[in-house]
Amino acid sequence: MKDIILKAENISKQYRLGQVGTGTLSHDLNRWWHQIRGKENPYLKIGDTNDRSTKGNSDYVWALQDINFEVERGEVLGIIGKNGAGKSTLLKILSKVTAPTTGTIKSRGRIASLLEVGTGFNGEMTGRENIFLNGAILGMTKKEIASKLDEIIEFSGCERYIDTPVKRYSSGMTVRLAFAVAAFLEPEILVIDEVLAVGDAEFQKKAIGKMQDISKGEGRTVLFVSHNMAAVKSLCTRGIVMEHGKVVFDGGIEGALNSYLINFDSFNSKKIFEIEDRSGNGKTLFYDFFIENKYGNRIDKILTGDSINLVFILKVNEESKRINLGFSLHNQYEDILTYLYSDFQDICFTGNRQDLLRVSCKINEFPLNDGNIIIKGRIEVDGVESDWLREPIAIIDIENGDFYGTGRVSELNTPFLIKGIWELSKEL
Repeated sequence: MKDIILKAENISKQYRLGQVGTGTLSHDLNRWWHQIRGKENPYLKIGDTNDRSTKGNSDYVWALQDINFEVERGEVLGIIGKNGAGKSTLLKILSKVTAPTTGTIKSRGRIASLLEVGTGFNGEMTGRENIFLNGAILGMTKKEIASKLDEIIEFSGCERYIDTPVKRYSSGMTVRLAFAVAAFLEPEILVIDEVLAVGDAEFQKKAIGKMQDISKGEGRTVLFVSHNMAAVKSLCTRGIVMEHGKVVFDGGIEGALNSYLINFDSFNSKKIFEIEDRSGNGKTLFYDFFIENKYGNRIDKILTGDSINLVFILKVNEESKRINLGFSLHNQYEDILTYLYSDFQDICFTGNRQDLLRVSCKINEFPLNDGNIIIKGRIEVDGVESDWLREPIAIIDIENGDFYGTGRVSELNTPFLIKGIWELSKEL
């Protein structure tokens, strides 16, 4: 028999655009009038789907629509989807930070949420004081918190600063401490939303290891939202894919990741200059991207062994004398395969204000094998980060080609292919 610890039934969440609250006084009176007559809220029948790429016709938008799922005890559920899919809204409802418009949440046990960096922390209080404050918010007794205090401090790596006010902590230190509190105070359900992206690589590895211990060793349940597909794959046993506020896939984690990648926008229609999830001083930005074959024609797939040009269009906002362009190639789970910066080969570029620069990188005999690759990009100007896109620039299909020039398509099931120069030496 299944041991269900969390159940979501017909969860929907509606927001009114451009207003604080749910609407005007007339709308509230209308709801009240329908309620006393035993009728349904009239505004549940209207509203647009939560699709940011289109202009809606209603003042109401459904951030979530008819979400149903169950989570078993000890399960690690990954919730994935593009920005704006409704993942964070769902976690806020599960954590009871906000209430659903319709539907119910049934849970057994304490829920600890780590939704935003420093949630529930008081900047004027020290790290030690905030551990007790945050623990109390999570429903722990002072004795429970004190028994775990040394472990929390050691895991967070903030021991030297534990008696310093949190307002002097970096965002990375704050999230370290917040995660340690949530993880060590033994909630039955731990809800985590992307905040691990703030920590460094070493801490992310520790945090993922701790979440694995929580679920496998201690039998507690984890709900995990992240855009890091490698972390989702290594940690989660099951996945939910969300799109426009709806669940489009619920099943094994491999199937969830494949569903997410298949539904990812084609890079040909992706407007790179509109991507908001980026950092840097903005002196020079990624504006467009496409791939050309050796004849200069644009292509949307790559054959293994082909010679190709990766073409980046850069927008120069301020005069830039040393533009160092870098890109990385990842597999479908976002494990890095390789990366290249132009200055590895002592090459940098110069641009004047308002320039659109075309920078291409030619790759002869493309060695990666059948599958999908993800391309990400970063620009440095005079040694300082100018633009770093956290979303992929492109997701590209690679098909098997005649890599060895033998007239046969390679069927090797390997991530990449190599060529050798073979010769028979004289016997020694």
